[in-house]
Amino acid sequence: MRWLVLVGVLILTGCATTTSQQTQSGPSRSELIERAAAKPTAAQMAQFRTVVSRVEPVAERYCKRRNAQQNCDFRIVIDEREGLPPNAYQTLDRNGRPILGFTQSILADVRNPDELAFILSHEAAHHIQNHIPRSQQNATAGAILLGGLASIAGAGSATVEAAANAGASVGARSYSKEFELEADATGTIIAKRAGYNPVRGAEYFNRIPDPGDVFLGTHPPNAERIETVRRTAAGL
Repeated sequence: MRWLVLVGVLILTGCATTTSQQTQSGPSRSELIERAAAKPTAAQMAQFRTVVSRVEPVAERYCKRRNAQQNCDFRIVIDEREGLPPNAYQTLDRNGRPILGFTQSILADVRNPDELAFILSHEAAHHIQNHIPRSQQNATAGAILLGGLASIAGAGSATVEAAANAGASVGARSYSKEFELEADATGTIIAKRAGYNPVRGAEYFNRIPDPGDVFLGTHPPNAERIETVRRTAAGL
């Protein structure tokens, strides 16, 4: 197990499990602020270490079986910056090593080991499914498409650049909901194999803001995510 404490700022190229964006339903703003200020107790830190020790080796084995050439040496860290909302994310360091990050508040926010195990498995699944490079490819394709169309239309350089930037944003978001559901399904398998209950773990979605079905949003509706977990678990 390689459990480390992260001090400082990570460049995020992955996606988050939870978000405080404006949503259709969910906790109030005051509740979100209160949850962001929470810090894990000693017992919750011990729970985190236990979950990591069980889930990480399962995730790494699953990763290696999927792609022997992929870097499956997960580095699991805690983001100690103050006041961050309950959140988890996956990113890569400059050498391509996968990093799974947790804010302090999410460790205090989860109600049981199953929720924590599912969140950890979900973030590991983003790397296993190659979601960062796939998002980058989609962004590049979108930039080329809209930038090219603007150029063909005779637009000036500034307009072409703006169109390319917009295209990159649309391209990166175009499959983000699909990626989240893929990570939910793969994360269900990993959590189950690590000895946890992913259906119980996915109940955490009931306590976070629901993005609904926002156009070009990055996350699918919580109900759809819970159903994906239930369906995947039933098939195991």
